Amino acid sequence: MKGTEAFKDAIERYVTGMADSDAAFAEKAVNPAKNIDDCVAFILNEVQKSGINGFTDEEIYSIAVHYYVEDNVSVGTMPQCQVIVNHQVQLTDEEIEELRKKAREKVFSEEASRIRSVGKSVQQKSTSAEETGQLFSFD
Repeated sequence: MKGTEAFKDAIERYVTGMADSDAAFAEKAVNPAKNIDDCVAFILNEVQKSGINGFTDEEIYSIAVHYYVEDNVSVGTMPQCQVIVNHQVQLTDEEIEELRKKAREKVFSEEASRIRSVGKSVQQKSTSAEETGQLFSFD
């Protein structure tokens, strides 16, 4: 299973940014023998070898830089794993408004159901009182 697209995009953005700011790294990054898919496979294999489950961004980025800087790295096969990327999702104004609308509808629906169930329980209590009769009648 390949790494998530968000993970791949994050690595690619970092490598591109690093290449823009560092001319020596830029020469290594354009090597035709290197590509982002192999870089992701290399990172995941290195993480798997370490036996550690959580890494900082800087640790992962340093593994990516190592992949591009070293000429003969053993990439290995893409491991079967799940990659979790901690990043903020930027929603558009339309998406935010749609989520608010759905949340409002859900709250209204839940409240309507609650009110209906309360009404039914009140009706059931009043009919059960009528069926049992009154204990004390002062007529």
